[in-house]
Amino acid sequence: MFMGHYTHSLDDKGRVAIPSEFRGVGENEISKWVVTQGFDKCLLLRTESEWEKFVNKVKSLPYSHKKNRLIMRRTIAPARVVSSDKQGRILIPQNLREYAEIDKEVILAGVNTIIEIWSK
Repeated sequence: MFMGHYTHSLDDKGRVAIPSEFRGVGENEISKWVVTQGFDKCLLLRTESEWEKFVNKVKSLPYSHKKNRLIMRRTIAPARVVSSDKQGRILIPQNLREYAEIDKEVILAGVNTIIEIWSK
């Protein structure tokens, strides 16, 4: 479970460090993440396993309902798998930085199984 708020800066390449409290430790360290658009001008960051759970729930929703299509288009379509480097940084794709209006500083907020990434 993720909780807490952390402020970090993006480097010139658009990378941000995931707080060590969110990454885990040792062999349990998380190296692959999925980042996508949120609903309130933030980004959502999930572990690969949590992403799979989310996608499985969304897949069970009827595509014929407008709200369901919106969820799929808003979250699944722009999603990207990102890997953390040795310093625990991930690259936030340019299109997602633009969506969330992220320039230099971000707030990473742990919200249960999701990390929200907000422009400071």
